[in-house]
Amino acid sequence: MTPEERRAFGVRVAELREARGLTQKQLAAEIGRTASWLSQVERGIQPVNRLDVLRMLADGLGVSLQVLRPDAPAPVAAMAVPTTEEPNDLDQARLLISGHPVPEVLLVADPTEAPVTVAELQAAVDRVWELTHGNQFAELSKALGSLLPRIERAARTAPADQRPQMWEQLSRTYQALSAAFVRQDEGDAAWIAADRSIRAAEESGRPLEVFAGVFRLAQAFVRLKHYDQADHSATTALHALEQHLREGDPSLEALSVTGSLHLVLALSNARSGDRPRARQELDRARKIARRLGEDRNDFNLEFGPTNVEIQTVSIAVDLGDAGEALDVGTRIDASGLSAERQARLLLDLGRAYTQRRQLGEALGALLRAEELSPDLIHTHVTARATIRELLMVAGRSATPELRDLAERADARV
Repeated sequence: MTPEERRAFGVRVAELREARGLTQKQLAAEIGRTASWLSQVERGIQPVNRLDVLRMLADGLGVSLQVLRPDAPAPVAAMAVPTTEEPNDLDQARLLISGHPVPEVLLVADPTEAPVTVAELQAAVDRVWELTHGNQFAELSKALGSLLPRIERAARTAPADQRPQMWEQLSRTYQALSAAFVRQDEGDAAWIAADRSIRAAEESGRPLEVFAGVFRLAQAFVRLKHYDQADHSATTALHALEQHLREGDPSLEALSVTGSLHLVLALSNARSGDRPRARQELDRARKIARRLGEDRNDFNLEFGPTNVEIQTVSIAVDLGDAGEALDVGTRIDASGLSAERQARLLLDLGRAYTQRRQLGEALGALLRAEELSPDLIHTHVTARATIRELLMVAGRSATPELRDLAERADARV
């Protein structure tokens, strides 16, 4: 945008905002930005070039992208399809957490279901996490249909000496479910699952499991764009953890949880437009990862030096720093992490290439991500948005490979 175009665009945004009866603060909160950022946009200081930000601003103003900015790429007429609700493989799991998990236990003193062992439940929960890391959400939802009520019963009816371990497995299960809901843009359900994981972790007597649950809770708040709640929950937990770290030799698990909370704070501040705070929290996470000295998977957080750099790429993309994202991301060796983490890195590289309008490189990164984790690309809200943006930018010159990818991901425009 030229300075004149920025000023004209800013006047247009201000007019549309006032027509909706919104203050700058109200609109900024609705789209996950700061009032300062919006003020700079309206004054023609801050350019808005990214298609995803333009679309988000248009949604907040209640207008189409073309009404907000007439020169924005129009949907490709040949590929237009009726709008349908996007599939969600976690619908069954969402119903599962609606209401009290096992109301019959409140009334039946001696359940007839055969008892289960801690080892049996642990193996089942390990499988739940495998499905979560693999983005196999339909299988996850099916597995939880019978497993979750069994663990809920066991935690309440097992012999007293076994109950803490049963509560621990229940907490791990709800954390997995919260992580899955976040990835499918189900922030409200992720909030419920995270809250239940925290309660179960308290009953287990494992304090660090509670803090891992708080990490999932903060992630849910970020997905809901409740950045103040994400900041409050993560910061409160960090204050307690950092006091613990100062008082003695910290465990590796404690370092993993602490570093992960700094990462979710970095993400929250990047999404809300607070660039300095996002950078500060990333630096803190990086220092903790160096103390840890290796990539670990405590509480299924996958925290370590490599994951910090992967998150650095994701946050750089959120901040619009595509050059930094590509510089860091193309040097990362993520082969030691889960397929989901590797695929997420490739997705973020695809987003960065899209910001740079390097369409061939963007498509190549997304196709490699699809090979590693098809469900991530086919169901993740960010993946679909990136594919749609590629289609809109490419227009009628979109390649058959891109069109086929859009078809597989149900991401047509």
